[in-house]
Amino acid sequence: MRRFVVISFSFLFFFARLAAGAEPLNTLTDDPWKNYFCCMLATNRSYLEKNPVATKRALRAIMRAAELAGKQPDVAAQRLSDMHIAENAAQAHHVMTRLPYHAWRSYDPADSMRFYALRLREAGLITQTPQEILDRGSNWGIINALKKEMPA
Repeated sequence: MRRFVVISFSFLFFFARLAAGAEPLNTLTDDPWKNYFCCMLATNRSYLEKNPVATKRALRAIMRAAELAGKQPDVAAQRLSDMHIAENAAQAHHVMTRLPYHAWRSYDPADSMRFYALRLREAGLITQTPQEILDRGSNWGIINALKKEMPA
């Protein structure tokens, strides 16, 4: 019997060694996973309502970092190394050149949430439908504003 381990590309090499006998699933290249965000940001409703400016500023900073990583991976990798976030710039550069940092502009976050909520429901980890999850806890206003505000 084959076992599958779901991991993102940035951890593929590390976890592939740990999952001996398992066939790793690359969420950057394997269908249908590659068509959805692997990572999302979240906050609670009360924080967003009390701090909309801070929330937008934080999200903007993260999106700018993603833009830098996509457009200038060598600069971003060196910064990560200098800040001791990455072991070394070469390793960080290797990962950054393989991750789709530009995708936040084209992927539909609601579609990604539907996809992952459905996987969680199929696994019996949640009882709500994907639409119930979206209706109860999503707000795309800030990300949509940033898509318009930030040049591509």
